[in-house]
Amino acid sequence: MNDKTLKVGSNELELVDFRLFNKESDGTIYEGIYGINVAKVREIIKMPKLTELPGSEDYIEGIFDLRGVVVPVIDLAKWMGINVPSESEAPIKKRVIITEFNNILIGFIVHDAKRIRRISWADIEPASFNSSQGRLDKSKITGITRIEDGEILLILDLESIVEEMGFFESNLEVNEDEVEKFSGIVLLVDDSPTARRIEKEALEKMGFEVIEAKNGEEGLQKLNELYAVYGDKIKEKLKLILSDIEMPKMDGYHMAAKIHEDKRFNGIPLIFSSSISDAFSDVRGKEVGAEGYLVKFDTNRFYTKISEVVKAHDKGMIDG
Repeated sequence: MNDKTLKVGSNELELVDFRLFNKESDGTIYEGIYGINVAKVREIIKMPKLTELPGSEDYIEGIFDLRGVVVPVIDLAKWMGINVPSESEAPIKKRVIITEFNNILIGFIVHDAKRIRRISWADIEPASFNSSQGRLDKSKITGITRIEDGEILLILDLESIVEEMGFFESNLEVNEDEVEKFSGIVLLVDDSPTARRIEKEALEKMGFEVIEAKNGEEGLQKLNELYAVYGDKIKEKLKLILSDIEMPKMDGYHMAAKIHEDKRFNGIPLIFSSSISDAFSDVRGKEVGAEGYLVKFDTNRFYTKISEVVKAHDKGMIDG
């Protein structure tokens, strides 16, 4: 399963719409509507036979063998602290969404998987509320959007959830003396405060001044502000744009396409840094003029690729 049919730079994404049922204290059954980017979904399967992991957290239901790969399976509702109704009280059809991001496979148990939705990032708002559903706060939500009948769909940040569970380390720790030093500005565009903090610290170790933006729209705004200060010398001052892909309002691909079309900024190298680790993202990035694609957070690859691209830029090897 993948979203390769989407036009790169269209500012759209495809979501798997899935459901989790919650039984309120007054007995009311609430159907939560959630989404995950299709680019992170390998497949959706019926509940497999699981092998329990003694001593693991209660939300880790077990593991199973998926064509030679051992996949951990997480009960998403249990992790969120949802009071799940019985199958006689709600139309629960348990499915496991097999996801791949940050180069790992993880299965998530959901109560139903409905359909694929194509949505514009322009219609997705950043999370601006605290959910009452257990552990799910706004830091675990990439964005919210309205669907039919005025219902709200929450786009979950599964990477943040998995990081909190301790499945992988998202850091770029390295001995500062071993890092090649540079000067100049890097524009860092990412809607995740955690990702911005981690990558900003790494870039500052390399000697860069870091300017941050929360989405593609804000990224373009920051570029215009830099141009107002530096004018035609911006290509000498701004060494790199490091951007996430999945962001509310305007995604990384759409922002990159706009930058590539603007003569003022054409030629400033851009690298994508994303949790999406499918086989198509690198190709999509090149289509909109990116100089590289990084999967979060590979320490060696991060420093090596950024050094390589910035040195090529300084030598005038990257054209507009």
